[in-house]
Amino acid sequence: MESLPDAVVQYIFSFMNNARDVAVCNCVSKRWKDSLPYIKSLYFPRNSFDSHTGIDHPDTIVWKMISSVFKLEELVVYSPFSSIGLASWMLLAGSSLKHLELRMDNLAEYQNCIDSPSKLECISTAKNLESLKLWGVLMMNSPKWDAFPKLQSLEIVGAKLEDPALTAALRACPNLKNLLLLGCEGVRSVLIELPSLEQCKLDFYGMGNYSLTLTSPKIEFLEVQGCSWISVCETACLRNLSISNNAGRVYMVDFGKLAALEFLSIRGVQWCWDAISKMLQLASEVKHLYMKVEFTGDFDNLQPFPEIDLVDFFNSHPKLQKFDIHGAMFAALCQKNSLKNVS
Repeated sequence: MESLPDAVVQYIFSFMNNARDVAVCNCVSKRWKDSLPYIKSLYFPRNSFDSHTGIDHPDTIVWKMISSVFKLEELVVYSPFSSIGLASWMLLAGSSLKHLELRMDNLAEYQNCIDSPSKLECISTAKNLESLKLWGVLMMNSPKWDAFPKLQSLEIVGAKLEDPALTAALRACPNLKNLLLLGCEGVRSVLIELPSLEQCKLDFYGMGNYSLTLTSPKIEFLEVQGCSWISVCETACLRNLSISNNAGRVYMVDFGKLAALEFLSIRGVQWCWDAISKMLQLASEVKHLYMKVEFTGDFDNLQPFPEIDLVDFFNSHPKLQKFDIHGAMFAALCQKNSLKNVS
């Protein structure tokens, strides 16, 4: 290392991100210490301050490390922090940050959610973000976000949300290409209008009676869990579609033409037969079909599946290459002997 030019040493250190490693390297030599400001990413694991016995508060330690970096592009914090600490970090590095990932841990802290500044409010300073990932989020009120014009990926994992708050958050991210809401509860009606969205994964838990309206003409990948009413009218680019409802029922699906669809998965305890029939009719060009639904019937009436003509089914899906069918749906397909009509 001693024989390497300074520029090479700085380049090597630019690939370091673990905060503990950075702190250790800072004590090795003056040359290493002078090279650390050129790192681009800082990562604070969950246990970063478990054995901390110093005078400085963990928020202050994070602030000092961020302040020593010239141009921080990525910040990942899994260790506990306060809204005041986060606000101070964003004032330092918000303008240069491209990627931000935070373990919020405020699901049970309603008072902290309404205090100002809230953790969500602090994030608004980082206007040049390209990706944002939040864990354990309480979003009962609309976040005070102006706009994230460069944000292309938004992931929220484990959250309690209200309809207006989620709508406002998505409105502040008009150019999203990737949206993931995983393990979320509280919303009832989800409205998504994102013209650039290409990939979307939505996982809601609870009663399974949510409704979804999605308007994204460029959508290619869509996975929905926990919705009973689903409307996606612009589907010219949709290639991969998965719909499941493990807690409730799927009553209605409204999709545009699925001419580009290659993979379709429908799963759940109960689907209305009209919804199943409509999906199979629209997905006539599908190549891989996965079906696992136990009952049909309208609303609270659980009914077995009607007989399905096996040959008609395959004739209406000429491009089908892989077919996975399980449970009662398989029995329904096998009930009617129409093999004599095979040409």
